Amino acid sequence: MNSAVTKDSEDIQMNFFQHSEKAQALREALLQFMDEHIYPNEAQVWKEAAAQRWDSDAGWTTCPTIERLKKIAKSQGLWNLFLPQSERAPQGLSNFEYAPLCEIMGRVHWASEVFNCSAPDTGNMETLERYASESLKDQWLEPLLRGEIRSAFLMTEPAVASSDATNIQCDIRRDGDSYVINGRKWWSTGAGSRHCKVFIVMGKTDANAARHQQQSMIVVPSDTPGVTVVRPVPVFGFDHAPHGHMEVLLENVRVPAENILLGEGRGFEIAQGRLGPGRIHHCMRSIGAAERAFELMCQRLASRTTFGKPLSEQSVWHERIAESRCMIEQARLLTMKAAYMMDAVGNKAAQGEIAMIKIVAPTMACKVIDWAIQAHGGAGVSNDTPLAFSYSDQRTLRLADGPDEVHRQSLAKLELARLGLRRKAVEAPVARGC
Repeated sequence: MNSAVTKDSEDIQMNFFQHSEKAQALREALLQFMDEHIYPNEAQVWKEAAAQRWDSDAGWTTCPTIERLKKIAKSQGLWNLFLPQSERAPQGLSNFEYAPLCEIMGRVHWASEVFNCSAPDTGNMETLERYASESLKDQWLEPLLRGEIRSAFLMTEPAVASSDATNIQCDIRRDGDSYVINGRKWWSTGAGSRHCKVFIVMGKTDANAARHQQQSMIVVPSDTPGVTVVRPVPVFGFDHAPHGHMEVLLENVRVPAENILLGEGRGFEIAQGRLGPGRIHHCMRSIGAAERAFELMCQRLASRTTFGKPLSEQSVWHERIAESRCMIEQARLLTMKAAYMMDAVGNKAAQGEIAMIKIVAPTMACKVIDWAIQAHGGAGVSNDTPLAFSYSDQRTLRLADGPDEVHRQSLAKLELARLGLRRKAVEAPVARGC
């Protein structure tokens, strides 16, 4: 599928936001890569993923086509574009520069992996870059940056309402020169791959500390004794092979004390730093998914005739086309503003904008994709188009990295404080991430 449908508006967007020549050149190269390598291989990758069967001992393996395309992307310099201000990834861009590139990747669910820019690895690499010791960076960040291994983030738990992360009960207890971890996690994205070699685990180190100082984060090699990847948790019937959203059991898992990130009680601090950029990435991919659905919808409407005239000439579809374009542009502008603010004033000062985009972008994408499904009729809910999977992905995102309700609550409190109707702004609550 050719991406030229939206190229003119994106050219204007890039010029309007005054992106650097480097970002402009990378965007052109990425658009060309999508046309030459991603869209033509889309069906093949889905076939390779669907052919995989869950092996509780070994996990899923990689898709050969994705591995082949990674080598091409790396050779063209389209690699690790997400990580700003890192000596270990000097090609990384600012949030503002990366945002439109992330949108392009979001047009195909698996595309970001080809460029080593997929969740949860991006968030885990940012976490290791910001908060890990140099020895942990050498051990885990470097192979992640090279694309040699994958990772997972273990935060959400089935036994508690994890949208309030203070509820998390996974026990991380100091024992001499080690920490011993016990707990059950789920929605641990990426843990199903046999190439997933490291987890970042959030758990409780001190139940008696202040509410937001009870939690810590620790690095856990996935092959540590006591780690069991129990099962993949399907999403609307999709198992998301070869990475999956896994249930993971941790039983007396012992790791060195130096694997703790920043120190005990710093889990919420790390989570705020990790989830800000991740939400930008998720939202830009949501916009890319919506843009792709919009293109498919318009093409379908122009190719089908009902009651004597093309669907594209029916007034109800005029309304939906126009409304879709408005919603996509509004979400994009808001997300670009949030990315700019994160670069200019930091994640904490931009927390209101980050909350807004997390509310707006997935909801917008769900609506546009739903209309695209409607335009396709029966084909829209089948696996003959990417729409059904894309809808399930975006609907899930209204829960991942915090449900809509948590972000609305955070935003409302910030607005009340801004208007002087609360004594002070409160920290945005940290919700589950993947």
